[in-house]
Amino acid sequence: MQMNLTSKLPEVGTTIFTVMSALAQKHNAVNLSQGFPDFDGHNRLKALVSAHIEKGDNQYAPMAGLLALRETLSWKLEDQHGYGYNPESEICITAGATQAIFTAILALVHPGDEVIIIEPAYDCYAPAIKLAGGQVIRVPFDMVLRDLDTRALDEAISSKTRMIIINSPHNPSGHVISGLSMKWLEKRLEKSDIRILSDEVYEHIIFDGAQHESVIRYPGLRERSMMVSSFGKTFHTTGWKMGYCVAPTSIMNEFKKVHQFNVFCVNRPIQHALATFMKEDIGYKKLNAFYQQKRDFFCDVIKPSRFKIRPSAGTYFQVLDYSEISQDKDMDYAVKLTKEKGLASIPVSAFYAQAPEQYLLRFCFAKNEDTLIKAAEILNRL
Repeated sequence: MQMNLTSKLPEVGTTIFTVMSALAQKHNAVNLSQGFPDFDGHNRLKALVSAHIEKGDNQYAPMAGLLALRETLSWKLEDQHGYGYNPESEICITAGATQAIFTAILALVHPGDEVIIIEPAYDCYAPAIKLAGGQVIRVPFDMVLRDLDTRALDEAISSKTRMIIINSPHNPSGHVISGLSMKWLEKRLEKSDIRILSDEVYEHIIFDGAQHESVIRYPGLRERSMMVSSFGKTFHTTGWKMGYCVAPTSIMNEFKKVHQFNVFCVNRPIQHALATFMKEDIGYKKLNAFYQQKRDFFCDVIKPSRFKIRPSAGTYFQVLDYSEISQDKDMDYAVKLTKEKGLASIPVSAFYAQAPEQYLLRFCFAKNEDTLIKAAEILNRL
């Protein structure tokens, strides 16, 4: 007997990252699609994980995470932004940033609530909103000014708006939200009950001397915000799936209610290792320079190409305009580039519900120079 099954996400298929990485593997292509480094994390950090496994730190961690790691994060955030969250009540360690985002949305969004996302938007936002019974309201990022479109955002806010999701440094564009826009948002929301979910997983990857404008820096935003980040992005260990969320106690209490029935707790030996490593080594402060060198190297080696290059302001992604090479739709061109030329990328249209007409591909430059040179050789021949 075949039973009827009604999908809660009928329009959702396999993510573009899985599709393009599988295509890259099938065709033995250079993979600049999915956002992960092709170099490893720090040997000391890996040794610490092994040591804690051997020591026997292999049972459940506290639900919110090891206190030692939460205390270290509180110190880090105060050093970084001038405000340290209470490690007892305002910090939760998560199984990566995506789990934190999903948990945050389920904790605060009720059926019928409107949630504003900024497009192009990372692909996990809209499905989580729909699973919570919310309505997705899409506002375009200003891709020319490389900042929030405050006029469009102002028009989108309504009496039904429960949450606004912002992402800076921004995936996929590589743009960053300015302090001016953050001040506007702080002022615009000051008499509302709207919450902010701030995706800051690339918080330590911002270029050209710019400051990361976290919600934590703005008291009027901080009091209404959940900030999510990623240890994996910071320490080149994306496969460990380790992240965190910080929020005022009243919001974090709701977050933990969902978290405890979602994953309850996350990898204990890695938490021990991170707590120790972050006290010993503050190398994350050098990430801006580390990845700016990679961005500059990648942009330099593809200068002979026919792509239009506007250097990324943050993240480890570079968007390239191929309009002088082909008028194919970006998905078609990305597939063609992978199959016929041996180089995988991500079509930017995948980050929209209905993409505008544009000719943009996203390339990950979190790679060794040899990998970037191989990619450049392909791009320069197009």
